[in-house]
Amino acid sequence: MVNTALVYQTKFQKTLHEAYVHLARIDEALDELGKKYRFPIVREQFTELLTNRIELAFADQIIYRFSKAQDTIGAKLFKAFLLYQGENVDRPFLDILNELEKLHIVDVEEWFVLREIRNDIAHDYEDNQDQAMHILNNIYQYRGELRQILVEIEQKTGVLTAK
Repeated sequence: MVNTALVYQTKFQKTLHEAYVHLARIDEALDELGKKYRFPIVREQFTELLTNRIELAFADQIIYRFSKAQDTIGAKLFKAFLLYQGENVDRPFLDILNELEKLHIVDVEEWFVLREIRNDIAHDYEDNQDQAMHILNNIYQYRGELRQILVEIEQKTGVLTAK
């Protein structure tokens, strides 16, 4: 017989860990860029960053990992958390967000700001330096919001992950 609670707990822990890994990679890349650039980055610095392949790779990593973190949290972690809590997840995503807001895990309006940043990433920003710089600065500004969501979820469950 399958222990459903254990399955939900394992999936929740795995997904929480995955989200923390994405955030750690963002922080590492920002630390590397922070050795040379000050955030929020300005046009002159961003233009210089674009000429250095290693620095550009760090910027791409930040953008990619933010997108993955936001997707992991929104598409997998929220549902895994609610299933682990014994809740029904077979409902519209906005209802799930509203439930999480009641639990003081996420602010719905703030979540949509994070989602908008992720949507900006999904569009081809490669040909638009202003948009790419804007995305990078938004990630710098809002990455803490994703981390706070993870901390709140972790505190609500008492489940600790190896970060």
